[in-house]
Amino acid sequence: MDSPQRSDIDAMKQQVLDGEKIPRHVAIIMDGNGRWAKAKGLPRVAGHREGVNSVREIVQLCPEIGVQVLTLYTFSQENWNRPALEISALMQLLVQTIRKELQDLMRNNVRIGALGQLSDLPAKARQAIEEAIFQSRDNTGLQLNLALSYSGRNEIVKAAQSLATEVVEGKLQAEDIDESRFSQALHTAGQPDPDLLIRTGGMCRLSNFLLWQSAYTEFFISPVYWPEFRAEEFYRAVLDFQQRERRFGMVSEQIQT
Repeated sequence: MDSPQRSDIDAMKQQVLDGEKIPRHVAIIMDGNGRWAKAKGLPRVAGHREGVNSVREIVQLCPEIGVQVLTLYTFSQENWNRPALEISALMQLLVQTIRKELQDLMRNNVRIGALGQLSDLPAKARQAIEEAIFQSRDNTGLQLNLALSYSGRNEIVKAAQSLATEVVEGKLQAEDIDESRFSQALHTAGQPDPDLLIRTGGMCRLSNFLLWQSAYTEFFISPVYWPEFRAEEFYRAVLDFQQRERRFGMVSEQIQT
C-alpha cells in the first residue's frame, strides 16, 4: 500500500491532469542550492549536487502531465563572477551529470537544447552539451533547454545585432521587424513563450532570465530551496497556475467571448 505522502502526491498529480490548463512551457530559476547547503553545514557544491536530483525528478514529471518545453536556468553569465573553485566544481558537475543522465534522457525521448553563450564554457563542458544536443536531435518528446552562460539582456542585444546585420546586407527591411520576427532571432525561436516561471528559494526577481519571453508569463515563487523541490511542490505550482486567469491585457469579458 502506498504511504499517505505518496497518495497525496498522486492525488495532486491527478488534480493537475483533471485541470483545464497545462502549461506548454515551464521555466525554472533553480535558486537556493548554496543556502540549502549552508543550513546543513555543507559546502556549496553539495547543494548543487543534490539539486541534480531535483532536476532529474522534474524532467520526469513534465512529460507525464503534458508539458512540452522545460527551460532550466543552469548557469548565468553573472555566475562567472563566483569563486573560481565553485565555478570549476559546477562545470565538472555539469559534465558528469550530462554523461550520467544522457542514456535515460534518450530512452525517455527528451530533446536537449541550450540557451546562452556556449563558447564561454570550458572545452569539456561545451563538448558534453554539444554531444547531448547532437545525440538527442531527433527525439520528439520533452524539449529540455539548459540556459548556460545565459543573459537575457545579452540575448536581446545579440538578436538586435543579427537583425541589424540583415538590414545592412539588404536581406531584411527595417519596417518588417515586428515582435514575431524579433522572437525568431532569439535562442528560443520556434518554441512557445513560458506559460509558467517557477523560482525556488523565495526570491522575487527574474535575475536576467528570459526577459523578452516572460512578458506575459505567470510567476510562482516557491520558498523551497531547489535541492528540496520535488513532485509535491511542482504540482503545487502547476495547480496554482491553473487557477490563474490569463488576460494578456484584455478584460475577463473579452476572453470569455
